[in-house]
Amino acid sequence: MTNPALALDSAAQDLLFREARTANTFTDEPVTDEQLQAVYDLVKYAPTAFNQQALRVVLVRSAEARERLVAHMADGNKAKTLSAPLVAVLAADNEFHEELPTQFPAFPQAKDVFFSERAVREGSARFNGAIQVGYFIIGVRAAGLAAGPMTGFDAEGINKEFFGDGEHSVLAVVNIGKPGADAWYPRSPRLAYDEVVTTV
Repeated sequence: MTNPALALDSAAQDLLFREARTANTFTDEPVTDEQLQAVYDLVKYAPTAFNQQALRVVLVRSAEARERLVAHMADGNKAKTLSAPLVAVLAADNEFHEELPTQFPAFPQAKDVFFSERAVREGSARFNGAIQVGYFIIGVRAAGLAAGPMTGFDAEGINKEFFGDGEHSVLAVVNIGKPGADAWYPRSPRLAYDEVVTTV
């Protein structure tokens, strides 16, 4: 399907959006560090407020770490998290503001002017971190991999297990790999443009 209103070619539109679904099974083909480095090196350029880069990623590879993670997943997510070649725990760093003087040189005072209060930082970290989660998932798709993002887990348990410093808040757990047999549920319906967009 080609839409002349879009600059992105049709194949890329399909890869990143129209064919994107949550994968529920994976092959045993490994996901390499080089692939994840390429994903990060692509999506790190996507915009956030004040160029804050709140997203932090823990890649779960070892069997021991996998068991620790699965203990905190909802029952329906345990088996697929055990079988995925790679699992990424995506969290927001609530102390992201410490990087702003170098990462937002247009207004280095933003660290103190806007983010001196913990509650404000946490809200901003969660919002912008969630935007970065979306970018990360699109980056996984761009690498020719399937993503299985999940929010069915004990967040407090994962925070303690993998961060333990009280400064991070887990946002999502994403299974990553090549899709396996029966990886997809049937495509669910989408709302129409005029059900979502209002012009005033």
